[in-house]
Amino acid sequence: VQLQASGGGLVQAGGSLRLSCAASGGTFSNYGMAWFRQGPGKEREFVATINKSGAVTYYADSVKGRFTISRDNAKNMVYLQMNSLKPEDTAVYYCAAGLFVVFSLARTTNPSAYGYWGQGTLVTVSS
Repeated sequence: VQLQASGGGLVQAGGSLRLSCAASGGTFSNYGMAWFRQGPGKEREFVATINKSGAVTYYADSVKGRFTISRDNAKNMVYLQMNSLKPEDTAVYYCAAGLFVVFSLARTTNPSAYGYWGQGTLVTVSS
């Protein structure tokens, strides 16, 4: 599976952005999808994940209530709607795909569970 993330940019604090991730080369509806991010000088961290049908989602506490992950299996797309952005949300955002027998919180928040990664898109939130 090849993944292409887009939609990053510069936004003021309190603003919104919508990230998109286009998948190709596989059966998209078989994969759980996730967004991770890596801020300046920080480790890569989990942001949000969605199961293959779109019925189950998990979020990092830091983004819960502000970000929404969704997917369109007909279009092979996954999205991350980001509202009420904060300067600490500044990071390169990566989409990832993985195959899961059980879509558990512990498993799906671990980057090692994802075998496919996009190239990343930069989000910069100014104060």
